[in-house]
Amino acid sequence: MIDLYTASTPNGWKVSVTLEELGLPYRVHAIDLSKGEQKTEAFLRLNPNGRIPAIVDRGEGDESDFTVFESGAILLYLAEKSGRLMPADPRGRSLVTQWLMFQMGGIGPMMGQANVFFRYFPEKIQPAIDRYQNESRRLFEVLERRLAESEWLAGDYSIADIAHWCWVRTYKWSGVSIEGLPHLRRWLDAMRSRPACQRGIEVPAKAPDALKDEKATSAFVERARQSVQR
Repeated sequence: MIDLYTASTPNGWKVSVTLEELGLPYRVHAIDLSKGEQKTEAFLRLNPNGRIPAIVDRGEGDESDFTVFESGAILLYLAEKSGRLMPADPRGRSLVTQWLMFQMGGIGPMMGQANVFFRYFPEKIQPAIDRYQNESRRLFEVLERRLAESEWLAGDYSIADIAHWCWVRTYKWSGVSIEGLPHLRRWLDAMRSRPACQRGIEVPAKAPDALKDEKATSAFVERARQSVQR
């Protein structure tokens, strides 16, 4: 059994979608970021960096419990544990890892900063907004070129696709356009059609569509503003 400590964010969804795809049994422990639950001593014992997600793989028999933090490391652990969503051969594994690291080092940080400056900061600093939105768009174009030659990012469907989708699907919230990127759009549609993806983004709870509800938008922004200041 896997204990998943998470919140409704792209990094959290990466793990819940992967667990759904693998069909591994898991229990959800919702972490309220706006209340700073990720900074409590109990959570810091799971992740010393005070960020979600984290998992605890409950040992069976003589195995002890094993804790994993950092979303990319969790995805690698789950893929290797199950023998799925990651090729066994060194080159195939390397290809998946390369694209996973591209998400971890590029897509996630740039879209995250776009969110902060475009949505959450009370003061609108336009050069910063432009910087992170433009860089996110550039990274989308890298994905577009790859998806023009491959159905999935690393050959077969893998944790690399899951990691990217959980972030790229929120492009509107980041204020980044996907116009003129037909292969990226095709891939987004293919990912969205997967039942495990739909189930995974409703963990720990189905989030309201903030872009369609002004009240929900204001509430979401305020919670996010509190969490990014912690």
